[in-house]
Amino acid sequence: MKKILLQLDVDPQPCSFDAITAIDAGADTILRHGNVSVDNVVPLVHGAMFTRGANHLSSTGIFLGGKDISKVEDVASRISETFFDSIRVSVFLDPAGANTTAVAAVIAAKRHISFATSEGMKNCQALVLGGTGPVGQRVSRLLASEGVHVHLVSRSLKRASTCCQIIQKKIPNAHLEAISEKTIGAVIGSADLIISAGKSGIKMLTATQLSQAISNRVCIDLNAVPPAGIDGVHTTDDARRDGTKYIYGAFGVGVTKMKIHRAAIQQLFQTNDQWLDAEELLMLSERFMLSERSSFPVNKPINQ
Repeated sequence: MKKILLQLDVDPQPCSFDAITAIDAGADTILRHGNVSVDNVVPLVHGAMFTRGANHLSSTGIFLGGKDISKVEDVASRISETFFDSIRVSVFLDPAGANTTAVAAVIAAKRHISFATSEGMKNCQALVLGGTGPVGQRVSRLLASEGVHVHLVSRSLKRASTCCQIIQKKIPNAHLEAISEKTIGAVIGSADLIISAGKSGIKMLTATQLSQAISNRVCIDLNAVPPAGIDGVHTTDDARRDGTKYIYGAFGVGVTKMKIHRAAIQQLFQTNDQWLDAEELLMLSERFMLSERSSFPVNKPINQ
């Protein structure tokens, strides 16, 4: 039975990057659809659900992507509502690559920082620059779910506050704080972890500001387009040691991101009942990562 991936994208043109990665991960056939919305997705999902018998539904999977993260989430909800009983297929969500990139960044940080806290110890403090963007929101959500105190930074304090509220609804015990770019100086000194997830080609943190981050142990810049999002970080940095901190650039994190993406595609075809959002992808990554440069063997399902 051929492995068929239904690639659904809320953008007008489905992303070629996602299609190529799926082929490299072992999908035999990709059916690509753009401009997918809550109004037209149900017939597409029905096609995936009812064309094959129940014993072969694991050979069909859905990949959901697109740049507008709110539209992707709305479509995801409609897809979930369309399934019933065991008549369903597995789904992998990665809007604008936000989930896989965010998970890769968190995995990189966890190589050097323990997020777990014990009585009498302060929470790990994280500064997420560009926190209202797709990747920034996902990074903040994942870190918050791990017990990290997240300072979510944006040019707009109102937008930062809104994102914090959205994450707080999903993770009631989350420690989140909205921060304006203008007031970074008040918190940067306590940041154990700094992640820049701003738009490509925009400098988010100067060398002077970084020098004030006296507690910083891991610094990650996810911007691959010059100038660097964080002064002094190179795109190829991969756990480069600089004094007391480790530095990662976009390509350094990107190696892990690609492993996660391919592993998730392979995981779709293990069973028909998986739902791979950011949290599930993090579980997948931690479960199957044997070493910092290992591949991701896939043999156990992660269920919704």
